[in-house]
Amino acid sequence: MPTPAPSQTAGETDVPLIEQTIGDNFDATVSRFADREALVDVAQGRRWTYAELRRDVDELARGLLAAGIAKGDRVGIWAPNCAQWTLVQYATAKVGAILVTINPSYRTHELEYVLRQAGVRMIVAAPRFRTNDYAAMIEEVRGAVAGLEQVVLIGTDSWHALVDDAARVTAEQLSDVQASLENNDPINIQYTSGTTGFPRAQHSATATSSTTASSSGSSATIRSRTGSAFRCPSTTASAWSWATSRARPTVPRWSSPRPGSTRRRPCGRPRRSGSPPSTECRRCSSPSGTCPASATSTSPGSARASWPAHPARPS
Repeated sequence: MPTPAPSQTAGETDVPLIEQTIGDNFDATVSRFADREALVDVAQGRRWTYAELRRDVDELARGLLAAGIAKGDRVGIWAPNCAQWTLVQYATAKVGAILVTINPSYRTHELEYVLRQAGVRMIVAAPRFRTNDYAAMIEEVRGAVAGLEQVVLIGTDSWHALVDDAARVTAEQLSDVQASLENNDPINIQYTSGTTGFPRAQHSATATSSTTASSSGSSATIRSRTGSAFRCPSTTASAWSWATSRARPTVPRWSSPRPGSTRRRPCGRPRRSGSPPSTECRRCSSPSGTCPASATSTSPGSARASWPAHPARPS
């Protein structure tokens, strides 16, 4: 009979844990590097310094409090990589809400399952992504998810209303809420892709993310074209850890897909590391460089038509 192994283990302890909540750790970085560039969103043509990012994060956090979101409440995020993803991630951490990261590729039955099982009270979503009409999909399942009270669509009136409601909560009130949090409070629920059944969830605590942050150490720009922030602990925690390492994440433009395609590779790109490059498109067998989709897949600066830049907030 095999020897029972512990269900929980600890990694290297040479580097001490950062005994801070995500919000406190972020604020500490802002106080030291307020004027340093913190976030770049290429598609929207926007850049944030740490001071500007904290202003927008705190504003959204106060909006969440005004909307009735409290410590332990579950807030879902359903969107591709974008600047608003980062704002929601830090804002929920500051108020003690648990961010539920939802796979952008989910269909309606998977979305309904996650919303119900996680007990999501509010979902923040892109209006659409690729060929998926997120707004319509949410409305389709909303009646079956009794706990879902609020739907906020990025770049629409509901998003602007959430931010504008911040005026109802003072900075002191947000500070009091943030001070009441502990660094081992749960902060994130992530689901598997569900390829072999319904998705399965796992919890992450703020201490987990602080551990990642303490060993990150990178000050280079993070450019993620293929990694999705929802995807796994490493990428989600990295979005928290860059504040500690003073890195500068860059959200690139999304290239346009071939009609009817959900995943594709540019002509000639190897499927996996170490494999020889192909001389023809793996999808349509056209000679490399002549596939009609390769021009849109690899042309610099092309933006995904179904994911336009968000309109500027009305003054």
